[in-house]
Amino acid sequence: MTESTESTQETTTTEIVEITEIVEAEPAKISFADLGVREEIVRALAEDGKEHPFAIQELTMPMALAGDDLIGQARTGMGKTLAFGVPMLQRITTDPDRELSGIPRALVVVPTRELCLQVYEDIAGAAKYLRAGDRKLSVTSIYGGRPYEAQIEALQKGVDVVIGTPGRLLDLAQQGHLQLGGLSMLVLDEADEMLDLGFLPDIERILRQIPDVRQAMLFSATMPDPIITLARTFMTQPTHIRAESAQSSQTHDTTEQFAYRAHALDKVEMVARILQAEGRGATMIFTRTKRTAQKVADELAERGFKVGAVHGDLGQGAREKALKSFRNGDVDVLVATDVAARGIDIDDITHVINYQIPEDEQAYVHRIGRTGRAGKTGIAVTLVDWDELPRWTMIDKALGLDNPDPIETYSSSDHLYEQMRIPTDAKGSIGKATRTTDKPKREPRDRDRGPRNTEGDGSGERPPRTRNRTRQRTRGGQEASGHVEGSEAPAENGPADESSDAPSGARSAPRRRRRRRNNSNAAAPTTG
Repeated sequence: MTESTESTQETTTTEIVEITEIVEAEPAKISFADLGVREEIVRALAEDGKEHPFAIQELTMPMALAGDDLIGQARTGMGKTLAFGVPMLQRITTDPDRELSGIPRALVVVPTRELCLQVYEDIAGAAKYLRAGDRKLSVTSIYGGRPYEAQIEALQKGVDVVIGTPGRLLDLAQQGHLQLGGLSMLVLDEADEMLDLGFLPDIERILRQIPDVRQAMLFSATMPDPIITLARTFMTQPTHIRAESAQSSQTHDTTEQFAYRAHALDKVEMVARILQAEGRGATMIFTRTKRTAQKVADELAERGFKVGAVHGDLGQGAREKALKSFRNGDVDVLVATDVAARGIDIDDITHVINYQIPEDEQAYVHRIGRTGRAGKTGIAVTLVDWDELPRWTMIDKALGLDNPDPIETYSSSDHLYEQMRIPTDAKGSIGKATRTTDKPKREPRDRDRGPRNTEGDGSGERPPRTRNRTRQRTRGGQEASGHVEGSEAPAENGPADESSDAPSGARSAPRRRRRRRNNSNAAAPTTG
């Protein structure tokens, strides 16, 4: 550590002590054991390749282990999960006054389902050698998009740590399955995202159901004023700890950033060539809308790339399948919207491509924070369409990127090949089409999905239709099939609405039409 500054802000409601720690690029090689972490947790972390804490972990763990309320702030990918997870596990398993009884003792509230699964995996992994009496410490995840029964069954068996999304947590609490009265620790993770998604009322309802005496921690990558206001309502003299790097900016210094002005019809061609760059590994592509995410994934799959998609129009099972395939390396390209991608914590992502620019600078920071993590380098590419230029100019100014007018670029531009290190013989496809993407399947809305259009661009874009509409015209009470309305069509004519799978040579029999003339009672039949 090279420099430390402290400032105290006094208010009428509570006092927040702020500590900003400037850390070097190469942190001191201390161990988790040096911070007072118990041996069982240290062993589990070491088996997962985690032996030395990140700056935010080193700064927060001593205070958290001592039972203090705190606010932790660090950029995406800097280890905030273990910063609260390790102290939480240690405190509930070493409290001499309260034994673990299967009633939840710790609650972590997260904004999205994907983040819920990620936090669950990290905490469950750190807790695998911990025991509560004669049984193993129990950790469970509670989130929407999955049946209630399995989650209720887990709670009935007894759970010590619960990680969940606000809507499903409230539903189970109101049904009496989730007991919040025994909590001694509460964590709000990615609190800024929960505010953006409109979960503040749900958070307030959860806070009203938990004990007044408990330790509280709040972690976030950004700390807007509403977060500070929220902290003052449920925390007791919290310490605000912010870990930054020397000459730090809001974005990772290890991420090289490029912006190109691109034509909408040429973007997929550009992406296809960037995906063939030298050294390209796991890649995330961000879109602003769900429809665009699926469209880009389908087009890249047709070009031979191993690609998956994560967005709100996919069922929860399909989203988890895509994430698992991405983590396992079965697919190396993941197309996602902002909300769905929150919580994807993979250290080996080499490239992030902004197919559509985000809504604001904070979303940009979260997007490109997927790469350049844990001291590794990464590349972030932003494709700016002509109508997106005003928004990009605001993002550029807010973050000081010094690129307000990106150079006009096409898939054939020499500077694109040079800067991205793309082989000169790269084409728009790499082989036969792959079928790694799942088609959207509507799932019932639940409270965890947040307000409508949370993954849209504010334009009220309709979701893609999943089935073709058909319409039958009628004339004078006659249906298009020629039989009187309400009667059955002749069997040999087949169904009124023929399947598109019928043989191309198959034609229906000529239709006969009777025409009545004004001065005759009957008309001779004519062929159509």
